[in-house]
Amino acid sequence: MNKELLAKLKQKKEAYRGCKQGWVVRENYRNIAQGSRDEGRKTKALMELNLARDLKDKRKGFHKYTGDKKKTRENVDPLLNALRDQVTQDMEKSEVLNVFASVFTSEIAFQESQREKSRASKINPW
Repeated sequence: MNKELLAKLKQKKEAYRGCKQGWVVRENYRNIAQGSRDEGRKTKALMELNLARDLKDKRKGFHKYTGDKKKTRENVDPLLNALRDQVTQDMEKSEVLNVFASVFTSEIAFQESQREKSRASKINPW
């Protein structure tokens, strides 16, 4: 990052703090934030353009940049199960997370709607 972008980001941070404390008008903060976002996008695009242009000569820099983009987090922090016990093993974590996945499946929703209909028919047979 160049010095101008760092200065814009610092200005944005100070404007945000001032906006929250009532020293800066929200409209001014919004203009500063938009300007710093635009500057950041332009800088990133320029850097990526330079990497692509110099690919034949500087392969190491390109592969370092793309490798950094691919980094993902392997580990999931400990979770709490239904009994409020801490779960640390991978298989137990997957079981805890599968409970949440079942909420979004249509099969489970269909089964629940069928249960509701059967309950309604038992209560009111007409």
